[in-house]
Formats: sequence, C-alpha cells, structure tokens
Amino acid sequence: MRVIGLMSGTSHDAIESAAADLVLDGDALLLRPLGHLAVPYPDELRARVAACLPPAVTTTQAVCALDSGIGQAFAGAAARALRELCGGVADLVVSHGQTVHHWVEDGMVRGTLQLGQPAWIAEATGLPVVSDLRSRDVAAGGQGAPLVGMTDTLLLRGLPGTPAALNLGGIANVTVLAPGADPLAFDTGPANALLDAAVHHFTGGAAAYDADGRRAAAGRVRPELLRVLLDDPYYRRPAPKTTGKEHFHLPYLERALDAVPAPTPAPDDVLATLTRLTAVTVADACRTHGVTRLVASGGGTRNPVLMRMISEELPGVPVRPSDELGLPSDAKEALAFAVLGFLTVHGLPGTHPSATGARRAALLGSITPGLKPLRLPEPVTQPPRRLRIVH
Repeated sequence: MRVIGLMSGTSHDAIESAAADLVLDGDALLLRPLGHLAVPYPDELRARVAACLPPAVTTTQAVCALDSGIGQAFAGAAARALRELCGGVADLVVSHGQTVHHWVEDGMVRGTLQLGQPAWIAEATGLPVVSDLRSRDVAAGGQGAPLVGMTDTLLLRGLPGTPAALNLGGIANVTVLAPGADPLAFDTGPANALLDAAVHHFTGGAAAYDADGRRAAAGRVRPELLRVLLDDPYYRRPAPKTTGKEHFHLPYLERALDAVPAPTPAPDDVLATLTRLTAVTVADACRTHGVTRLVASGGGTRNPVLMRMISEELPGVPVRPSDELGLPSDAKEALAFAVLGFLTVHGLPGTHPSATGARRAALLGSITPGLKPLRLPEPVTQPPRRLRIVH
C-alpha cells in the first residue's frame, strides 16, 4: 500500500509530507521511503495559528477559519506529495493536522484538538484520509501522545541494550525499549517551544528560531535561571505523561525570568540556558530509564549546540540520527503517521497501552472517503513486531 503521511508539529512552521510503500511480511512491516517534502505555512496562516494558541483567547469563528485554512494547506501539501513523490499513484493519506490544544489537568489528558479538516485533503487528492488519530487513545484513558511510540518501538526492537528514540520538535519526547519490558513513551519537556518563543520575543518577531544555535553558543548558561526552570513539577511526574505549548509558552518563560534575581539575564544567556534545559531534561529521562543508545530525529537535530549539549549530558551514550537506521530524520514523524494510518485501515491498533497509559490498545483515527467508494483491506489479526526499512 502506498501511503502519504502529513504532519505539522508544535513549532507550526511547515507541513511535513512523506510517502512510503508499506507491506506486511510475516512479523515485519516493510517500509520503502519514497521521499519527503516540507511545505511552509503561508505567513498569514502561521500567524493565525500562533494567535489562537494558549494562553491566547480565541473565538469559534477563528477556530472554524483555521480548520478550513489548515485543511486547505494540508490538501495542497498532499497533492504535491501525490504528484512529486508518488507519480500520481497512492492509496491513502494520513493527516495528523495541527494541534491547537492538548487539554491536560493534574496529569490527565481530558481532550485534544487537531485542526485541518480532512475533507479538503480527500477532495484535492481523491484519496481516503485517516485523521484525528489522537482522540481515540485519549478516550481510552491515554495521553494521546507521543504517538510516534509505535513506529519507534518497531524500529528499535532488536537493537542491543536499552535503546531509545528521541524526537526534538517544539516538545521533546522519547520512546524507551528496555529488554523484557513493555515500551514506554513520554514527553520529556520543551525542545524548541521555549527557544522559539524567546527568539521571536527578543527580536521583535524578526526571527523565528535560533539558526544553528548561534545565539545560544554566544551566551552562557545562567545557573539561577536553569534552577527556576527545572523546578517545574512536570519533570517529576512519572511516565507516561505529555505536555505542550499550553504549558511551555512565552508568559511561562517571562514568569521564570521574573523569579531570577537581578540583573535580568541577557537574551543570548537566556537562549543558552533554554538549550541546556532541553539537554538536561532529555538526559535525566534517559538516565532514569537506563538508556544506552539514543536515536534522534526532528528539527532540533539541526541545532548543533543542542546536540552537543545532549551528548555532554549523556557521556558514554551514543547519540545518532535516525538516518543511520534508514529512517530520514526530517521525515520520521510524517512517516510514523503513515504507519499509523496503515495499521488503522488494516484493523490494527496504533498504540501500546504502556506507552500512552491507555486502558487498552486502540484503533486510531477517523476515515474520510475519497472520490471512490471506500474499500478497506482485509483485517489483519497479527500485528507486526518490527519495522524494516528497505530501499
């Protein structure tokens, strides 16, 4: 089956699209990558997404307009992927949509909202669309995130020691596969979320992120600010757990800065400290679970300062990109959602209860038909145990 996966993460800067041929072969899921594209959001749409995110107040009219606007943007990205990556031939589109709210109270997820109306994608491509993949896990008592845990588990299985997959998006998450234990997946804390918010604030909107970590490299870590940031109770909660920009946003950072004795840290020092915060919280999570090998992906891997700090915090633990296992780092999340949609249409669950905290493994998502009558494959009773990347 040829599947297109679409993903826009908590950095809400672009739609990542990736295509793959997927087939079940015994206990293995074979994945042949066909390529990937990053389609930036139009500036006006990205600004509207940012304007509706917590702690901002929004309206149902704005949410409705975003649902259509994001859906149309995803439809354009899907049509490009169909044309440029698949030669015009595919069987399924899987759309994560854009998370605008992840409702967490006292560690329990009570709801999650991803916008991007799938009807626009189905109309533009003529293909069936699997969307809204997080809600079913939440309804089953799970965190609804991180959903890359299934693909990570299939990819890591068979590696020696206690391997873990790390994704560095707006939020950092890890999937840990210890010998003889069920998979564990959780958000460790912010990756780019606070960094991007700080850069945008300090530059008056002229820059959206710290390119190559240059500003963090020019600053120095301020221990007093790092202590305030690390005092957040989230880091002490047991896994599985999840968080997002509902928690880690600019006012959160401003409150932390207000709690630091004068003088206020210089902007580059703040960026150096936030970068170290991500490295420390990722490393603490890995040490807690005895990780011996870290496979990294996501936009944060392009920040050499962040990657150096993570390696410094985890001496003796190799940190390597997922590309070395055949899975392109920039496309991993989009490919992970392609895998989840493939599992859904074959009648297979897309989560491990141990990874999300759900009562049971759930079939994920809703299906929007394409232009033709909806015909699903015969259900499969035996889920895959490993993922093999083929070329």
